[in-house]
Amino acid sequence: MNRPLFEDVLRDNGLDGFVGTTAESVTWLSGYWAMPQWIRRGPQAYAFQPREAGGESFVVTGTGLLDHAADQDLYVRAFHRYGFFAYEDFAEGGGPEAVRLRKMLRGPEHESPAHALAQALRQAGMRGGRVGIELDGLASGVFERVRELAPEVELIRSDALSKKFRAIKTPEEVARLRESGRIAERSILAALEGLREGESEADLALRFHGRTVADGAFPVLGCIGFSERGALPNVDPSPHRKLKRGDTIRFDVGGRYRHYRADIARIASFGEPSDRARKSHHAVQAGIERAYEIIRPGLPASTLFKEIMDTVRKSGLPHYRRNHVGHGIGLDGYEVPALTENSTDVLQPGMVMCIETPYYELGFGGFQVEDMVTVTEAGVESLMTLPRDLMLR
Repeated sequence: MNRPLFEDVLRDNGLDGFVGTTAESVTWLSGYWAMPQWIRRGPQAYAFQPREAGGESFVVTGTGLLDHAADQDLYVRAFHRYGFFAYEDFAEGGGPEAVRLRKMLRGPEHESPAHALAQALRQAGMRGGRVGIELDGLASGVFERVRELAPEVELIRSDALSKKFRAIKTPEEVARLRESGRIAERSILAALEGLREGESEADLALRFHGRTVADGAFPVLGCIGFSERGALPNVDPSPHRKLKRGDTIRFDVGGRYRHYRADIARIASFGEPSDRARKSHHAVQAGIERAYEIIRPGLPASTLFKEIMDTVRKSGLPHYRRNHVGHGIGLDGYEVPALTENSTDVLQPGMVMCIETPYYELGFGGFQVEDMVTVTEAGVESLMTLPRDLMLR
């Protein structure tokens, strides 16, 4: 985590600590990855960090999820568990994970996540303190119950702060994002390898996701569509749409590597593309090239939006419309900055973002170039290696 930024944001908002309740915030604040929390709504896990380094940090989680805590390299001081879960322990040993898990299971078993969080805040010295808390990840009634159980702690709803904490990435986060992007690039090339007439979108998706897994990442995003189906923004690869000569192929894809997301886009053509396809791709690519020319610290995100939009329109798509031309990326697919017309975000060194120019023309095709980049003191650095040109196959 970017500790200095975290402390500055809390200080600016008059907070003594922060409780994260969403999957992304819990992982960022503690290193704790609770698998059920990432794959479905409902499981309750929380992470707390005090404003001042050296104070007591903690995780609250269900007893049945303690195995994750025992098996991960975390940076919190304490664990508080709630709820019953049966672990049978008839043998000694079992490795360091089992030793750590046994130690955690000796701690108190709270009856609910609210009881565990209230007690954890007291033990962390938050009596009389102001604590920011996300409500987005809380089950119904938990917030009110914690207030009842720990009235001496002033809880302040602070959902928007979590994205501010994560806006500036550490070098380690940038490295993970870079590798996530590289895996997505290699997976696109794997999907295109041996491309043949008559295979389906689903066939390409299988090769794409297979390479993603083989390279140590987890599948998340896999929009792959041929020609007219490429105009569906969230296209689900079909086993029925078969590849024909002259088809364009839109990839809007990315997995998750060590919890960090990739989101990139490229266009390929199976055989010679039409002039109309070339023109559309040229325009959206020109917008991305313009972004590379002007991205720098201090640039308003709204200015970047305007420059990209103007460039695409002047380059062959005068009717081009978009609500955004990119977004921050990290543990979540959409983080700060938001590259929109009315964004108040300003680019800063250490931000990692996707710059993108999708164009969806129903009945014809989808054209999109999307790169992951990081803002540097000198300007911008691409996290990509795959050329942005239309790929001919």
